[in-house]
Amino acid sequence: MARIRIPSTIVIIFVTVQTGFLLFMYARYSSFMPQSEEKPSQVHILILSSWRSGSSFVGQLFSQHPSVFYLMEPAWHVWVKMYQNNAKVLHMAVRDLVRSVFLCDMSVFDAYMPWKRNLSDLFQWAASRALCSAPACDSFQRTDITSEMACKTLCGRYPFSKVEEACKTYSHVVIKEVRFFDLKVLYPLLTDQSLNLKIIHLVRDPRAVVKSREQSVKALARDNGIVLSTNGTKVEDSKYKVMQEVCRSHVQIYETATLKPPNFLKDRYLMVRFEDLVRDPLSEISEMYKFADLSLTPRLKSWIYNITHGQGPGKKKEAFKITSRDAVSVSQAWRNVLSFQKVKKIQEVCKGAINILGYQLVDSEKEQRDLTLDLVLPRRQNQFSWSSFNPKH
Repeated sequence: MARIRIPSTIVIIFVTVQTGFLLFMYARYSSFMPQSEEKPSQVHILILSSWRSGSSFVGQLFSQHPSVFYLMEPAWHVWVKMYQNNAKVLHMAVRDLVRSVFLCDMSVFDAYMPWKRNLSDLFQWAASRALCSAPACDSFQRTDITSEMACKTLCGRYPFSKVEEACKTYSHVVIKEVRFFDLKVLYPLLTDQSLNLKIIHLVRDPRAVVKSREQSVKALARDNGIVLSTNGTKVEDSKYKVMQEVCRSHVQIYETATLKPPNFLKDRYLMVRFEDLVRDPLSEISEMYKFADLSLTPRLKSWIYNITHGQGPGKKKEAFKITSRDAVSVSQAWRNVLSFQKVKKIQEVCKGAINILGYQLVDSEKEQRDLTLDLVLPRRQNQFSWSSFNPKH
């Protein structure tokens, strides 16, 4: 039988053409396939803190930005509905709610709120500038700096459906939450491909936190019971047991994020101290905005200056409100208000947090009252950002 010989050059050309065609078809097919590595269109920021740590103030720094949809402590609804459980048990429900809010799916509130509801049924809704301006409410523009009082008066009766409608129109979704006590609980959110999540961990000198908590004893009693697992019984934290848990959680969160953290935390964690923020607001806020992929507008700069350069530390009835105050005075008020005996007790239960977060212990009442003695230590280069952490130090 005769054999047909095909020149090797023709074979090479044929194989080359065939390979090119296959590569072309693969590239064309791949262009229609979902790309799991692509980041979601929205940026998601979780301000992670604890009660009375300045988190409402930081929340407003984001809320007033025209690109931000902000909610303040939506997990409050979970804790109110399931108050007989403890914080650890509620972590999963809180995490699921936070994820849904980040994705602008507000049907998650169906389990915690009345069926027919308005904006005013959402906890601290008026603290959200996004819910006081279009499309949620027609009374203000997105570029306006809104006040809670004006918003409550004009926007409270708008339907709850406006929350989801508004959320979907913003490039950034920011949530401030005080009900997480373990960073590892958030790992499923940090690895969730549908989220582009970054965490701002806000801390404050525990002695200043206690001074602020004493202005809000009754308001915090139910939350204290959940933290201490009292099966629904309200608790006044006279023995600083809640503070001990709060301090422990800050240490856990910080160490988890900086001591051999998983790769998915890289560039997604930023530590901020309240004291640094009030001493140099524009610099610290610019750093937070850069971390969150936001820009500081001239109007926001002016508002931030005014809000941090008021007269005095603020009144007791303003404990949960953002008003113009002397912010540096607020951060140091504990040194004149608390007795040295209280300070010693707080230092005993929170010594680890005070040390690791960069505050100075006081050994006498004289040191406590001497305001020329700076108790806020210079922050270390490797202390506040995952990306700058160097395990050799």
